[in-house]
This record gives sequence, structure tokens and C-alpha cells, in this order.
Amino acid sequence: MKVFIQVPCLNEQDTLPSVLKKIPKSIPNVDSIEILIIDDGSTDGTVRVAKKLGVTHFVHHTSTMGLARSFSDGVHYALAHGADVVVNTDGDNQYPQERIGDLVKPIIDGEADMVIGDRQTHQIAHFSRFKKLMQRFGTYIVNQAAGSSLPDAASGFRAYSRQALYRINIVTQFSYTMETIIQAGNKRLKIVSIPIDTNEKTRESRLFRNSWHHMVKSGEAIVRSYFMFKPSGFFAGLGILFFIGGAVPFVIYAIDQIEGGRRHGGGHLQSLILGVTFLTASLLSFALGVIADLQRINRILHEDTLERLKRLEYTNKDTLASPQKK
Repeated sequence: MKVFIQVPCLNEQDTLPSVLKKIPKSIPNVDSIEILIIDDGSTDGTVRVAKKLGVTHFVHHTSTMGLARSFSDGVHYALAHGADVVVNTDGDNQYPQERIGDLVKPIIDGEADMVIGDRQTHQIAHFSRFKKLMQRFGTYIVNQAAGSSLPDAASGFRAYSRQALYRINIVTQFSYTMETIIQAGNKRLKIVSIPIDTNEKTRESRLFRNSWHHMVKSGEAIVRSYFMFKPSGFFAGLGILFFIGGAVPFVIYAIDQIEGGRRHGGGHLQSLILGVTFLTASLLSFALGVIADLQRINRILHEDTLERLKRLEYTNKDTLASPQKK
């Protein structure tokens, strides 16, 4: 059993030594623990510090490409080097690295495909009341889209099984946290969480400019992921809403005709035009729902093919990287 612990870094030379120092050297039922530094365009001595502390696995970005791409590239590297479990933590020392053993245990025991560290955000002192509220709201929306019941959807302290990573595909450019939960939930992967206590804040987030920026970007990721898996539900609801709005003028017109056209003076042309417009929009919504559902089916078939290609690629790479002794 090989565990890869990937640490995305952007100018983390000051905090990285504390992160690496606390990563466990051994975990029950784990044969090998490898540390992977994902250098997302650092301009300080992050890489130099990591090498000095004994890290041998690196992914380098010549410019800052963002957390989602860093996660995706790290996963590719880890799987190509035989990882059975991939842990993601941060280089700012936010997370308790000493809990990595607890994080991977459900996966090693075959009880989960994905494990998320619950930061218990309601207890974090430097989180404002507004930020705590938005964290709860965002987590609620993600749980609705994924069919899950997680307490902290935005936590980046996570562990993934090899099999789960074969099935998850990152398409967003901002943050992978929401997207991977929605994908895992809709693909019937088992997700569990464990409570953790975060460390003291060391710096402001470099992922977003402020809370509003974070909300907008997270919202975009959630909506995109939702439409990937449940497009027909949205368009069906929209079609029903337009149908009801379009049917009302015709019902009023029918009642008026039954009563001899006296109730409203016989003037219904504008209402009927509005009704026809709504009914046309309803028909278009249902048609878009059918098209979107066909696209969803096509995407599922493509993802099945991509999963098989991943298995072939990473199995071959793992065999080449670790040839059997004769």
C-alpha cells in the first residue's frame, strides 16, 4: 500500500518546514509514504526548502495555474508512480498533518472511497459570522447536488482512493473541492468525513481576493458540476413553470368564452400572445432538457472510456516505474 501526500505550494518557504515536519513517517498497513510538492509558480525558495528537507517528488508549473490544475497534475503524477491513496493538504500549515493516518484509515479499511477533514468551521475563531454562514450555505448546496450529508464541503484536507481518482475528472479552473464531491456523490462513491482542528492562520488566502470572489467562483463550480449530472431536472422544472404561466391566459380566455365574453369585455389578445410566448418557451425548455440529457449520457460513455484509459495508462506506468524482481 503506497500513500502519496501532495502539497500544493505557492511561495510557502516559511510554512513548508512545519508542514513537512508533522507529516507522519509511518501509517498502519501502509508500506510507503511519499511526499509530492506541487510548485504552482513559486518565486521564493519553496522548492529549495523542500529538497533540503528530503522531498524527491515534484511537479513544477512555470506560472501560477491555480489550485484545481495543481490538484489534477498532482493526482496524475501520484497515480503514475503507483499511489494507492492520494492525500491532499496545503502548504500554509492550515491542516493538522499528524491526522493524515486517521484521514486515510477509512480508505485502507475499505470503508470509503473519499475522506474529508471536517474543519468544524463554526469553531474557527478567525472566520467571520458571515463567512461561517456562507460556508454552511455552500455546503448545503453541494450536499443537495451530490446527494451527500457532509459537514464541510470546502475543506481541502482530503484523501482519495486510487479507484475514486480513476472516476473523477477535474474540469473547473478555480477549486476542485466542490466539484469532486458532486462528481463522487453522483457516481455513487462512498464519502465520509472526520472532525479535525485546524492550526492558527498563517496568511490570507491566495486562492481568492475576498469572500464575495470566493462565493462567485464556488457558485460557478457548483452550477457547472450540477448541470453535468442533473441537467434534465433543471430544464424540466423550467418547462413546467413556463407551461403554467402560458396556460393561465388560455384558461381565463376559455372561462370568458363560456360566460359569453362579458367578464373581461372580450379583450384577450395581449394575454393570448403572452400565453403563446410562455408555451413556446416551455416547449423549448423541454427540448433543451432532452438534448442536455442526451449530452449527459454521451458524457457518461466518454467518462467510462476515459476511466479505462486511465487504468491502462497508470498500470503500465506503475509497472515500468517498479519492475518486478526476478
